Amino acid sequence: MSDCKPVLTPLPPKLILSHSMAPTTQEDKDFIAQVPYLSAVGSLQYLAMMTRPDIAHSVAYLACFNANPGPEHWKALKHLCRYVKGTIDHKLTYQGDLANKELFLTYSDASHGDCVDTGRSTAGYVTMMAGGAVGWYSKLQTIVALSTTEAEYMAAVEAGKEVAWMRNILSEFGYGVQEPSTLKMDNQSAITVSS
Repeated sequence: MSDCKPVLTPLPPKLILSHSMAPTTQEDKDFIAQVPYLSAVGSLQYLAMMTRPDIAHSVAYLACFNANPGPEHWKALKHLCRYVKGTIDHKLTYQGDLANKELFLTYSDASHGDCVDTGRSTAGYVTMMAGGAVGWYSKLQTIVALSTTEAEYMAAVEAGKEVAWMRNILSEFGYGVQEPSTLKMDNQSAITVSS
C-alpha cells in the first residue's frame, strides 16, 4: 500500500458491510487466505487506540468481521489504509492552555441500529483537553436499543464513566475539579432523559 492513491474518508460513504459478505466460493476463500486481514486490522487497531481517534470507528467496524472476512471487507480495509496513507502527517496537538473554566469537555454520540446483522447501535465519545483529544471510544453496543433516544443515552452513560474517571485522575494530579463537567450530546430526548 506504500504506493497507493490516498483517499479523503476512512471508509466509503454509506458503506454497509455484513457477515453475509463472507466468502462463499472456493475462489473467494483462497483469495482471503492469502491476504493479511487480521494483521492489518490489528495494526490499525493499535494506531486507533494510541494516536488516531479519526479511524477508531472504522477500525472497530472492520474488526467485527475478523472471524470470517470476505473480499468486500478486504476492499474496505484497503480503503482505510489509503486514508491513513493520505493522512500520515495527522497528529494530536495540544495548546497547553489549562486556564479555561473547564479542564476538559466530553462529546458523545450514537448511530442507532447501524449493524445490519444484529440491529445493534454504535456508540462513541471523545474527551478533549487543552485543544486535543485525550480519550476516545467507538464500540458496538452490547444490547439492541429500541430507539435513538435509548442508543444515545447508553452512549452518554459510557461517556459519563469517562467523565468520572477524568475527574478522579485530574484530582490525583492536583487539578481538583469543583464545578460540574460538561458532557455534550446531540439528541434532545436523550438530554431530557439524562436531566
